[in-house]
Amino acid sequence: MKIFLDTADLSEIRRAVDAGLIDGITTNPSLLSKAAGAEGSPAEILKEICAAVDGPISAEVVALDADTMVREGKKLAKIADNIVVKAPLTEDGLVACRRFRAEGIPVNVTLCFSPTQALLAAKADATYISPFVGRLDDISHDGMDLIRQIRVIYDNYAFDTQILAASIRHPSHVVESAMAGADVGTMPAKVLWQLIKHPLTDSGLASFLADWEKLPEDRRVI
Repeated sequence: MKIFLDTADLSEIRRAVDAGLIDGITTNPSLLSKAAGAEGSPAEILKEICAAVDGPISAEVVALDADTMVREGKKLAKIADNIVVKAPLTEDGLVACRRFRAEGIPVNVTLCFSPTQALLAAKADATYISPFVGRLDDISHDGMDLIRQIRVIYDNYAFDTQILAASIRHPSHVVESAMAGADVGTMPAKVLWQLIKHPLTDSGLASFLADWEKLPEDRRVI
């Protein structure tokens, strides 16, 4: 499973890139607005992200009608070759998706909450479908069950659309997404770094180093 970072924070992105742990980035208007602050430009931030990451960068349109979505998306696609236009799972969003794909522009269809929505997105030739597992969990639904349902549907009909598990809240979501067959998991930086941590790793390392320190200093050279 590929790992994307769900952020527009350049410091978080560069740390993850330096560690070689991520394959792409997802952003949304909320994340870009936060990163831009009072004086920054979302377009400039996207340019920097695209330059920093050798992988797909999802950038979302904010229009609600198909024609305006297409105009906005084409502008976003011109920012860099690795931009993926993000469109909402609405009727207009699916129309825009089909139009983008006809021009060779990759599309991430976002805010998916049902298998029927995912089916229609695949029929619209979406590059990625983003089911929001955490938000479904918030309303007492099983978000991971949606990932499993989409996987079966896509495999049944050999759809090329990749399942991008979104709204990941904790490491267990990552494990379950990978086991359910998601192609990608996108997560905040906090969750990415939690994937590395385990108390037994920490205690084991501390034990090894403590034993090493028992050797005379002149014998510690390897």
